Amino acid sequence: MKAYEIQSNAGIDALTLVDRPEPKPASGQVLIQVKATSLNYRDLLVIDGAYGTGQKYPLIPMSDGAGEVVAVGEGVTRVKIGDRVAGIFFQDWIYGSLTKEKMKSDLGGGIDGMLAEYVVLHQDGLVILPDHLSYIEGATLPCAAVTAWHGLVTKGNIGAGDSVLLLGTGGVSIFALQFAKIHGARAIITSSSDEKLARVKQLGADETINYKTTPDWEKQVYQLTNRTGVDHVVEVGGAGTLPKSLQAVRIGGRISLIGVLSGRGNEIDPMPILFKSLTVQGIYVGSREMFEAMNQAMQQHKIKPIIDRVFSFTEAREAYHYLKSAAHFGKVVIRNS
Repeated sequence: MKAYEIQSNAGIDALTLVDRPEPKPASGQVLIQVKATSLNYRDLLVIDGAYGTGQKYPLIPMSDGAGEVVAVGEGVTRVKIGDRVAGIFFQDWIYGSLTKEKMKSDLGGGIDGMLAEYVVLHQDGLVILPDHLSYIEGATLPCAAVTAWHGLVTKGNIGAGDSVLLLGTGGVSIFALQFAKIHGARAIITSSSDEKLARVKQLGADETINYKTTPDWEKQVYQLTNRTGVDHVVEVGGAGTLPKSLQAVRIGGRISLIGVLSGRGNEIDPMPILFKSLTVQGIYVGSREMFEAMNQAMQQHKIKPIIDRVFSFTEAREAYHYLKSAAHFGKVVIRNS
């Protein structure tokens, strides 16, 4: 079979297409013919060797993928041949809290990922795709969608009348917008592109802010919420935006800290957290239990992921470069056929 490998931390152009033996499922395992994969910002960190220490090579990258079950090992009962499935991000995080051991099971990081024609995963590390989604759409769910669901719904308990601030128009923020709207929340979203802001309006965003023309966007958020602040911030920027998010959230509000798009190194003043009695919650994707709950909601409300571009399997490098350009709106997908 064909698979892509990261063989060193030499970056995107070192991504290598190789031949590997087609894997065979052992007891409790499932062979999946991968139909599509999708990229996350995390994949850029992995390919640059910036995701963590001790990265092992070679590594098949990418956590997100969907495909068809084509063979099962002895004792498999959760899925059957012909089922349409996606892998979960942490293969060992089924329910409960994340632990050090579960963290070692991240696809495309600690273990081989999904950017291959076939993969073998344990039956416990799979979810059935919602019926209304294609493989291309289902491939976008394991990281960005589950992360947004975990932050807003599982931990955030978002409800009707709540207000949420979303930063940018990448995968997590767009999924968070969709989940906020089905729960009756008011969504404020930022971008540097008026064109992208017009598109999020069509998706249901209640207020938009261009952070280039309004660099003090946290003050604008404050005004838009009757000088109170939002109930919840989905914070994907990291050190570069967190100080502003701390100002934009209400007293007693919540910040779901998800990404580091604007960097890691700036010093953060903890006083707003103290004085405003804030909850700042780190969100690192989620469990299979969260994934399955999210899928039920997506099925009920017929939510479809927003996909920017679909690349062919042979265009994997181009897909990485496109994601790195930050021109995308929603998800970037690689289809296998």
